[in-house]
Amino acid sequence: MKAKGYFQEVHPVLPVQDVTVALHFYVEKLGFEVAFADDDANPFYAGVKRDNIEIHLQWHDAKEWEVAVDRPMLRFVIQNIEALFEEYKDKDVFHQQTSLKETPWGTREFAFYDPYKNGLTFYHDL
Repeated sequence: MKAKGYFQEVHPVLPVQDVTVALHFYVEKLGFEVAFADDDANPFYAGVKRDNIEIHLQWHDAKEWEVAVDRPMLRFVIQNIEALFEEYKDKDVFHQQTSLKETPWGTREFAFYDPYKNGLTFYHDL
């Protein structure tokens, strides 16, 4: 039988205008740690990690930001969604519509945007 490829992980790359600002948000606000950076003083590409999740942050020129809603949306499967919601509640990351709610599609979730309007949704199946 022929060997099959196996997907181990995925590391999404999010566009950001300032990697240092993005690193600060993900580390100080969301509890990630820096996994790597191409330059300590002025990074253009870096990664952050929390538990089994790794996200890469890549600098993009301001000319690429003309469409305000053309941003990635990430969905994170979370154990103990209530505890994560409580952790983030006082970190000044929520927008006015952020709430922990049950959805018609069978999840309990909450969502907000990072400083560059990349969508972040945290959920677990009911």
